[in-house]
Amino acid sequence: MRQASTLKTSSLDNTAFALTGRRVIVSLGGNAILRRGDKGLIEEQSDNASRACAFIASLVDNAAGVIVTHGNGPVVGNIVLRNECARETVAPMPLYICDADSEGGVGFMIQQAIYNRLRIIRKAKEVVAVITQVVVDAQDPAFGAPTKPIGPYYSEAEAAEIERTRGWAMAKDAVSGVRRVVPSPRPKRVVEASVIRRLADSGVIVIAVGGGGVPVVELVDGTLKGVDAVIDKDLATSLLAKETGAELFINLTQVDMVYKGFGKQGQEPLPLLDVKTARGLLDAGEFPAGSMGPKIQAAIEFLEAGGKEVLITSPERIKEALEGKAGTRITA
Repeated sequence: MRQASTLKTSSLDNTAFALTGRRVIVSLGGNAILRRGDKGLIEEQSDNASRACAFIASLVDNAAGVIVTHGNGPVVGNIVLRNECARETVAPMPLYICDADSEGGVGFMIQQAIYNRLRIIRKAKEVVAVITQVVVDAQDPAFGAPTKPIGPYYSEAEAAEIERTRGWAMAKDAVSGVRRVVPSPRPKRVVEASVIRRLADSGVIVIAVGGGGVPVVELVDGTLKGVDAVIDKDLATSLLAKETGAELFINLTQVDMVYKGFGKQGQEPLPLLDVKTARGLLDAGEFPAGSMGPKIQAAIEFLEAGGKEVLITSPERIKEALEGKAGTRITA
């Protein structure tokens, strides 16, 4: 196990992020749209989207193109649940169609929220949401070991019948029952990356790779086929950032910054990190796979591919973070 390098992380340097002339990619966590404790009403989701996106309109004067990505959990899980509840009345759709549905619906809410904010502050910018296909490798080991839980809970007897009749992989939850588990393969290529880049070049605010994008495999003749999987949205965002020439990657999540020993007594805030330190801490198991791990991995891959800076913070602290007064800043 690699040892993390030493870096002073006790305080921020109060250096504001330079936006002028830089392409910016902003990733919104799924829980920024549907928060814990919400009833799931569309009014709640629209209000949350409006709050989460308020600052994005402020980027347009300086940044050389703005691209927005977003999570889709737990929205896609609710779509799958509706599928199951109505399966005797309406034919259920495969998971990759549910992925596309959630990308379209959440993308629409973000698109409208940014558009309305631009109208309020009298900025003449266009906003568009792009349903995005992301190529994965059909031989990715994830397909042989699905781990991502999705959809409703079942009894053990129901789960056994589903495994027999539908061929789904099922896994037992220690608390609530049995759920379907699906693969989470690594993203390899964003099919619409060149279109997204051209739109951003022309000044359009683009919303893309929602929920990690719609997972597809490329067949021998070059055609694409949807597959039932869920792509990690942080890794998909990092890939899109590299393919569109973004220099600054802003990752908005539920916590105000990255912590060492998160959730434990004496947790240590990490306002400043470099790639070497971040990699050491990740390899040491400091950032769990189901929490901060994918965000740190995405940051490392982005920076190692030529990106300049990564900012991780919460939507509520973004203004302070851009001023260098909050959040975690990761550099090469």
